[in-house]
Parts: sequence; structure tokens; C-alpha cells
Amino acid sequence: MRRLIGSLMLLGLCGTALVAQNPPAMDTLSRTRARVMLQQAHDTVKKHYYDVRFHGADLEARFREYDQRIQKAGSFNEALAIIADYLNALDDSHTYFVPPMRPYRFEYGYVFQAVGDAAFITQIRPGSDAAAKLNRGDRILAVNGVPLNRAGIQQVWYVLNQLAPQPATTLTLMNPAGATRQETVVTATVQGKRQWNFANLDGEDVWEFIREMENQDEFLRQRFVESGDVIVWKMPAFEMADADVDAAFDRVRKHGSLVLDLRGNPGGATVTLERIVGSVFDHDVPIGQRVGRSTMKPLVGKTRGAKAFAGKLVVLVDGASASAAELFARVVQLEKRGTVIGDRSSGSVMEARGYPEFQGSDTQIYYTFIVTSADLIMKDGKSLEHVGVTPDEIVLPTAADLAKGADPVLARAAALVGVDLDPVTAGQLFPFEWRNR
Repeated sequence: MRRLIGSLMLLGLCGTALVAQNPPAMDTLSRTRARVMLQQAHDTVKKHYYDVRFHGADLEARFREYDQRIQKAGSFNEALAIIADYLNALDDSHTYFVPPMRPYRFEYGYVFQAVGDAAFITQIRPGSDAAAKLNRGDRILAVNGVPLNRAGIQQVWYVLNQLAPQPATTLTLMNPAGATRQETVVTATVQGKRQWNFANLDGEDVWEFIREMENQDEFLRQRFVESGDVIVWKMPAFEMADADVDAAFDRVRKHGSLVLDLRGNPGGATVTLERIVGSVFDHDVPIGQRVGRSTMKPLVGKTRGAKAFAGKLVVLVDGASASAAELFARVVQLEKRGTVIGDRSSGSVMEARGYPEFQGSDTQIYYTFIVTSADLIMKDGKSLEHVGVTPDEIVLPTAADLAKGADPVLARAAALVGVDLDPVTAGQLFPFEWRNR
């Protein structure tokens, strides 16, 4: 399950605002490939989307309109934006287009996220162009002229990181004192392979791919801080084997209180969600009823009985907590199992499947359509899609907190379990980690 894509047209994707500057002209092969992609997107949604009425959207008319747009597109990047926007008719957080990989990676040097209804810079990479021009705690008012608030954050990240990476971004900023300025930040480009050769299983490309997967695993590892009777678990995603979940809770059960930090957690596998829910309850707990094209089994957290953690539970969420992270937090609220604190979560809660496609023979391009297979209705009869989880206690860092790396949310969670933790010290427990270039 993935994060909300939202309204791509609001970003001017098919216009100019966030589409890469000076893209190569569209040739006949590229246009044909784009039209095939659009047809595949259309067919995949018609066959697999959970709502056979498509929320009232006229897919056939929309397909004809967008096919005409692709025939007039001036570049392949523009055509990819058109395909992405075609799926936007469904207004669904888990239905979107993953375009072909590019032979390079863009690194912007900064991270921004929602705090309340605004967007703030929270991390800056040392040595980057961003480090010379930006500060943590700067509020972003616009990106490349597109106004930015909470509702647009995930759309902008999708554009910048998947759909149309930018060689530079122009940010309109407000510092903690209220002064505004504009900065153009040059993006670092990391060249990758233009073609991968997996024919030779002992070849260099295979081993390079394996190393990349190992680096990804390290980046997504579970992190813990233990102090006396309290354990803090920083969980980056719901992507764990049952044995790994069980091992984590073997560690957790040695303590009387668990602070589970799901901030920035985009969700993951429903089987992991079910296992973790079953690890904090002494009875089976319904998570949500799947609603799809046919009758589907509900999600249920089956208790681990005597091996379930019975101590005090505090869950942290923010605007980047999505999908399975939101479901877990809401189950904790509905079952009155613990306290949820932080910021309102993403509101990106559906269940989806990926449908990979490719074109070409000798040289192939790969891409994927992610399509929602089910809505999830919780015990209270409601879906979290476009709603999110409102914490029991809303605790937000200020711009000044962000500037000095303080974490008042984790400090408050510590107080709830009887630990006196200074916000600045709390902000140092789980240092932000940049991916290796």
C-alpha cells in the first residue's frame, strides 16, 4: 500500500510548472509507447479496480480525451504526466502510475513534510546546494511557483521523485521570524546504468543490483532505544517477516512500556499489520473489512496469546504516516489499547496490487500500474481514506523546534510513560539517515 497521489492537475503537470525543463522532443516510437501505456492503464483499471462504477467517472470518455492529449504531447515526459493524470479521475491514494526507471537519480538535498496544514523543511543534506541556501524550519510556500500546503505535499514528492525529476527547484520560503525569500536549489544528479544485463547470473549487474537491495534493507531497518522499563521502536515500514515481528516483540516484552514511532511510515504489507496487531492484544482484533468487487476476508489481528505485549502503549503518527500505519493507530484508538499522539495522519488507506508491464524486445522498458483492490472499513463503520487518524493528543513541532532538531512529540510520549526527556535530546535518538549516493 502506498501514499496518496492526489490531484495531479493542480500541479500543472500537463502544463509546465513541474515538468522538467527542455525535455527531448517526442519521436514516433516514444509516442506509440505512451499510447500503449495509456491503453494498459485503462484496461488494468477496468479489470481490477475495486469499484466497478469507478466513483462515477466515465473512463471511456476520459480515455479518448487523454489519448488525444498524448497524440499532441511535445515530449515523453509530458506524455507520462498525461498517463498519471488519467488515473487521477479516481481520486484514490492507492491507484497511480509508476513510470519507467530513469538511468539517473536526482537528489534534492532537502526533505519537507507536513506540520499541521503547512509544509516545512525538516532535513538538509550536508554539502549539498540546499545546505548553502536553506534552513531547517523554513516553511515552503511554493515549489516552482506552485503553492504548497499539506494537501499538495505528496503530489509534489511524486512529481519530483518519480514522474518528472527537476534539475533545480525554486522555493518560496518563510523563515521562523516570518520573513520571506526565494531560493533556487540545484539538484545533484547521480548517474546510474542505462541498461541492466541479468542474463549472466554471475555478472556485474546482478551483483550491483543485490548490493542496492542490501543498502535498501539497511536503510529500512528497525531501530530501538531502550531505557529502563521503556523501549522506543522506530518502525520505518510495515515490511517484516513474521519471524522478525516476533523477534522484535521478544525484545519489547522485556519492558513495561512501548513507544511505537510510526511517523513517516508509509505502510506496507497487510500480513505484517495483522501480525503486529496480534502482538499487542490478548484477543483477536478486527482491523477492517475489505470491500471489493467480490466478497473478501476481513483483516484480523490474531493474538499471540501469552506472547502478546501487555504493557503500556503510545503510538506516534504524523502527516507522512500512511496506510497500514494509520490502520494500526486507529485500531489502538478504537480498542482503547493505548494513546496516539502527534499530527493528523495522511488519509491514504486502501489496499492495492501492482500490475507490472513492459515494452520492447532486445531493450525493454518496465513500468507498473498500482490499482486499488479494496477499501477498508473499520470497526466504527468508517474508512480512513482522505480522512486520516486524528491523534488523541495533537503535538506539533514549531518552526523553532525544527530549526534546532528538537522533537517535542517524542518528548511528550516519553512523559506519558514516566520518562523525563528533553525535546532536543529526543531529537537525537534516531538521527536522520541519507541514502548513499
